[in-house]
Amino acid sequence: MSAVSAPPSDASARASERSEAPLTLDTAPPRTLGFRDQFALWANLGVSLMGFSGAATVLGAAGSELSFAAAVTAVVAGTVIGTAMLGVAALIGARTGAPAMASLRGLFGTRLSYLPTVLNIAQCVGWGVYELMVIAMGAQAVVGTDGWRWLFVVLAGAVTTVLTIWPLGSIAVLRRYVAAAVGLAMVYFTVQLGRQGFPDPGAGNWNGFLHATDAIVAVSVSFVPLAADYTRHSRTRGGAFWGTFSGYTVAQVWCYAVGLIALLQSGGDVSKIFSSFTGVAAGWVFLLVLVLRETDQSFANVYSTAMSVHNLFPRVDRRVLTGGIGVLVTVLALQIQEFTASYYNFLGLIGSVFVPLLAVLAVDYFFGAGRRGWNLDQDAPTRWLMLAPWLLGFATYQFLAPTPIADWWTGLWTDLQSAVHFTPQEWSSASLFGFLVPALATWLLTRLRRDETVG
Repeated sequence: MSAVSAPPSDASARASERSEAPLTLDTAPPRTLGFRDQFALWANLGVSLMGFSGAATVLGAAGSELSFAAAVTAVVAGTVIGTAMLGVAALIGARTGAPAMASLRGLFGTRLSYLPTVLNIAQCVGWGVYELMVIAMGAQAVVGTDGWRWLFVVLAGAVTTVLTIWPLGSIAVLRRYVAAAVGLAMVYFTVQLGRQGFPDPGAGNWNGFLHATDAIVAVSVSFVPLAADYTRHSRTRGGAFWGTFSGYTVAQVWCYAVGLIALLQSGGDVSKIFSSFTGVAAGWVFLLVLVLRETDQSFANVYSTAMSVHNLFPRVDRRVLTGGIGVLVTVLALQIQEFTASYYNFLGLIGSVFVPLLAVLAVDYFFGAGRRGWNLDQDAPTRWLMLAPWLLGFATYQFLAPTPIADWWTGLWTDLQSAVHFTPQEWSSASLFGFLVPALATWLLTRLRRDETVG
């Protein structure tokens, strides 16, 4: 794989118009996706059934809810910040032509890039499982029954797997047909839910605003380690960045705003949120549209899992990988019956890993070794020193907002806070400092290593 792959000419882009994504990692990607393709893809990914229910992470616990105004402002702020990070990752993918995890060969070296690759495989499989569960939940709401969950999971898993066989063709379908249907459904629900009114139990309360903002940043950043898998096929760098940024920003803000209204109308009960959608005239029809297109979320996670595995096994046919991964997430979704606090903890852990990683990636690419061209070959040399700012950023994030994955883990960070006499404040945003600290550390590292050569 070459160090940096520039976008092709218009002529070569037209010549590859009918091309599909390569089957192995060592094949150059066709550059067939324009601004509208990227916008439609990321707009569809920004609207999610999980986003509707995820509004609970913004609103807060019963008795301490944010005001509706504060919650919407947190959604806008978190989305813009997180999607700006996503856009940077998208731009790097368009410039290098490499999948997301393969591009980390330039940052860490090939063997060391396996560490974030394994973490990304774990998070993509987790997201894929959650998506199939949410699709089944939405389908049950449409048909009005608690049964047939297994059937909905299996059907969603099958559709997801088929989409990954022809990924670029699937993106074209999203642009031409699905995006319009989703937009129509969103307009309908916005009007119907909005005209009914909703209570505002947290009226006037802004306490917890930054915590809510961090949660939204984490949702956006969860796509950072996937972005280059799709923008590597972009015709232009500008189309990759602006298509990703604008499409995802508009869609996620809209999705969470509607989710907040539906959640408040259901009394704050996440399990009843879809009842708000089916409760309006013909609501089941438009909810069905959103349920059917939710498979683009599971598609993205299964396909990007395969792209991550490609960094480990570059010559394995991606169709074999996506087929096996599709079966895996379907089986797991059948076994797991529900998710509660584990979902929210999952978000926090994702943010603490990938927000700092993006900071290190972006700074080294634009200001460090990447300016001279990263080595993305199979034998790219290990750059151990680049682990330091990433780990520093992870520690900063956890110090400010420990992820409650286990009592001992939370206790480790709270004990450290006590040892240095630090109490988290409203201004101590984990996402902001988790990005700025490793970014500054990486920049200083690049200044100290101006003579570094990349093999």
